[in-house]
Amino acid sequence: MFRGLEHTAIASPHPGQLAAWYVEKLDFRINYMYDGNYFVRAADGSMLEIIPSEGDRAPQKMKDPGIRHLAIDVDDFDAAHAELRHRGVQFLGEPFVNQGNRLVFFSDGDGNILHLIQREKPLP
Repeated sequence: MFRGLEHTAIASPHPGQLAAWYVEKLDFRINYMYDGNYFVRAADGSMLEIIPSEGDRAPQKMKDPGIRHLAIDVDDFDAAHAELRHRGVQFLGEPFVNQGNRLVFFSDGDGNILHLIQREKPLP
């Protein structure tokens, strides 16, 4: 009955610009638009919906309540990290290893937190 997450929504003061950031930096593609809303799809089929925001942005700290980051799965961590650096992505720290997994945190064009991850072995 319940098949999984179809998409996750991010509210942005400039949805078109943020959608373009995901296209330019992470090779997503814009696959649907309506009334200022943009759906962007990753190579694995996962989607984000970027909607117009209202009001002021709340602080974005790593452990504030709510959704805290989006994890971007990669098969070659070093190459992906180098490519993001080349594309001008703003990193929030240096790469590190956690339980055998390689990670590095960065922010998107609106300051939302993301990270690259290459797992030593897939989660069960």
